[in-house]
Amino acid sequence: MISEYNISRNRGGNGLFGSIDIVALGLYALIVVIGVFCITSASYDPDNGGIFSLSHNYMKQIVWVVISWVMATVVLLLDRRLFHMFAYPAYLLGILALLAALFFGREVNGAKAWFELGGMRIQPVEFVKIATALMMARVMSDYAFNISRITDLLKVAGVILLPLGIIVLQNDTGSGLVLGAFLFVLYREGLSKYIYFPAIFTIVLFVVSFIFSPVVIFTALLVLFTLYSALKTGAIAGHFRFLCGMLLAAMLIAMFTPLSGYASLMIVCGIGAVLLAAVALKTRTMMLLWPVLMFVYAMLFVPTTDMLFSHLEEHQKNRILTFVGLVDDPQGVGYNVNQSQIAIGSGGMWGKGFMEGTQIKYDFVPEKHTDFIFCIVGEEWGFFGAFIVLSLYIALILRLMRMGERIKEPFGRVYCYSVAAILLLHVLVNIGMTIGIMPVMGIPLPLMSYGGSSLVAFTLLIMIAIRLDASTSDNDIYF
Repeated sequence: MISEYNISRNRGGNGLFGSIDIVALGLYALIVVIGVFCITSASYDPDNGGIFSLSHNYMKQIVWVVISWVMATVVLLLDRRLFHMFAYPAYLLGILALLAALFFGREVNGAKAWFELGGMRIQPVEFVKIATALMMARVMSDYAFNISRITDLLKVAGVILLPLGIIVLQNDTGSGLVLGAFLFVLYREGLSKYIYFPAIFTIVLFVVSFIFSPVVIFTALLVLFTLYSALKTGAIAGHFRFLCGMLLAAMLIAMFTPLSGYASLMIVCGIGAVLLAAVALKTRTMMLLWPVLMFVYAMLFVPTTDMLFSHLEEHQKNRILTFVGLVDDPQGVGYNVNQSQIAIGSGGMWGKGFMEGTQIKYDFVPEKHTDFIFCIVGEEWGFFGAFIVLSLYIALILRLMRMGERIKEPFGRVYCYSVAAILLLHVLVNIGMTIGIMPVMGIPLPLMSYGGSSLVAFTLLIMIAIRLDASTSDNDIYF
């Protein structure tokens, strides 16, 4: 009885809103309030109207906060079964909104992904995240769903890839990247880890192809995959002889034929891959087949990276080249990140104080109230403030995961994990790009960056999860 009382007390009791998770609600509110203070510091101008003038960005954000909190109240009062019922219509409306923005929307920063209504901009992709999360939860909560069955896995892939394809066509690749967060949810639901490796492998190959020559890449892969197979099978001496023979054969072909070192290595590796695949199939040693398939995939993918790179927009090319260190232009392409790092580093341990950040005050940091708002935290509140903000995000994400685990049915669990994954990816990418460990992608910091669409969407995203969790003690189930 005492334990039940404590759980009920921590989650808000059984009042008007049900057993609400007060901790999650408090974490959300704290992050929003911190965001308002940061936007105030970034945008306050005493010469531009009064302190309460709507000409200031912080006053506009406060209006959006009020609207968001009103909508949050409405969501918390809804019957949780409505989210299950309207998953399909919400997803369809989201897809139609993306298509409408693609054909009739306004282009901002090269991306045709916005609607402009009376001076107010709305980005439908922010709300499509909610619709996609609901749709994922609906599909994966069907009674007959089995993530190991290829047909069901294709259904989930379609749910993710359809909006992703439209977002890429809108030239809003950064926002499309966020949909990759659902891969974390699939892993939680039991998707084999071997499906994730090719995706990670592709990203790594794409990046290193700009840094190293193909000969270096394939030599390294040959060594790594041979070492992997040797450790798995225990035949270290045999694999070592095989590796030395492959490298020696490639060197001899390059020395005594007109072929280049790369062509020689590819011929030898191709022959070696065929032989190893034949041995793996004959002896039914599948652990040998896996690295062979990955190596063959790399042989096909690396030559196409130049073609893929050529289809990117100029600013996207520059961001990638700056990120991998091939372009050093602190006054041009790398200006934003360079100034961001200066601002965060200058904050020291305790920061310069509220509205005392010189990098922020004198407009050295572009987009300081939107994508680079974390710079304000670093400069004015220092390492301590940055640690507090990161801790709040981590606590909220962990709380959402905990909520997902205690919900007894799959719909709520999948949805809560989807929200946690979306928040995690947003935070990692946004803060990563402000400190220079991620390329600049134009992804806002959840609940803190200036913008009505983002704030309202993240509020709804989180409040739906809290509402689903508040009903875990109910006896009724979805129909």
